[in-house]
Amino acid sequence: MEKMGSILFLCSIVLCTVAVVHGHNGPAGVGKGPEEMKLWYKKLPHLKQKVTELRFYLHDIVSGPNPTNIPIALSNYTIHSPTYFGMIATIDDLLTSGSSPDSEIVGRAQGLFVSSALEKLGFHMTYNFVFTSGKYKGSTLSLIGHNPFKDQYRELPIVGGSGVFRLARGSAMLNTIEYNNTSGDAIVEYNVVVLHYA
Repeated sequence: MEKMGSILFLCSIVLCTVAVVHGHNGPAGVGKGPEEMKLWYKKLPHLKQKVTELRFYLHDIVSGPNPTNIPIALSNYTIHSPTYFGMIATIDDLLTSGSSPDSEIVGRAQGLFVSSALEKLGFHMTYNFVFTSGKYKGSTLSLIGHNPFKDQYRELPIVGGSGVFRLARGSAMLNTIEYNNTSGDAIVEYNVVVLHYA
């Protein structure tokens, strides 16, 4: 009986190891751990590239008791600057499938931005889309670039990702659909086109 218990225990360890190596515990079929990652890169020459289009809405909350956009550093010059030059802020903004905050939550936008323009409001953005539901749950996309906030359309490059979006590249087109001049709160539509592997 004791021997049977030991055999069952060892079998369960082997099955768990196989599940991890072959990607049954990660985002949409992508496993976790260094061995899985090495196997994925070995298979890379045989993987096909695919284009995925995404649309979601970012809710940037500056006001109220639960802001998702918080300044973390200011220069002495910032308070006199019409463009908030020198301000650094961090965000953890909600991403939803529709423009209403009550829409289905698809993830969070998390990272930093810097007010980096003297003459026209513009931000250097460095942040990640962290997908928390749906087919991309557990995957991320990374953005970095210049955001001239008052332009109708702004394009930021997608420079990488993880999970389903490992080695991704592409573009995100931003369009502010709602902005409150008093509170600073905004809703921004993101149309994302990303090239990745499948």
